[in-house]
Amino acid sequence: MSDQQIELAVLDMAGTTVADDGLVERAFETAITAAGVPAEGPERDAARTFVQNTMGQSKIWCFRTLLGDEDRAQLANRAFEAAYAEFADAGVSPIPGAAEAISALREAGIKVALTTGFSRETQDRLLNALGWNEIADLTLAPSDAGRGRPYPDMVLTALLRLEATAVDRVAVLGDTTSDIATGLAAGARIVAGTLTGAHDEQRLRAAGATHVVASVAEFAQLLLAERD
Repeated sequence: MSDQQIELAVLDMAGTTVADDGLVERAFETAITAAGVPAEGPERDAARTFVQNTMGQSKIWCFRTLLGDEDRAQLANRAFEAAYAEFADAGVSPIPGAAEAISALREAGIKVALTTGFSRETQDRLLNALGWNEIADLTLAPSDAGRGRPYPDMVLTALLRLEATAVDRVAVLGDTTSDIATGLAAGARIVAGTLTGAHDEQRLRAAGATHVVASVAEFAQLLLAERD
């Protein structure tokens, strides 16, 4: 048994605990169309590359960076949120074993925070659709913490609110390089990538992941093994 057991698990939602099924990309296509990006051509191709590279980050930050205009960014963000909510309402599901993994962690005394790059409104829509309003100890969107990924704010906010002892008692799990960056920036001891979402093992390891797991279920087993 480790003398520095993990006390807090900070888990991403879409692609990590919630099946994404391409919803982010579809909502993004709707958003940039609304912002006036041509349907085909180099500008569209560059936008698609950008969204792949920035998966997991705050969506309004992505649109501001991509479009370089606040009005267009706000328009795109509203269109994205509306499209994602519509797609999610049509049917969203947990990653297999996610609910059970979260329950097992909490039963073992590990607190769980669910984080997202979406707005609080969209996060709440997802939680409601899944029936997950009580599943975690805390849920955080970028607006709840200050800045979204790749900054450490959401991880550190979770640590403070849930009163973890220190950053080396925190484990982070996500499916993107942005998730890895935020965990490393926060100083978490375990910063794991999962293969159920946007980025593959090579990208996750190149970003600095301490572990790469098949799913959140395997991540839970990793943390629980410390307590055996």
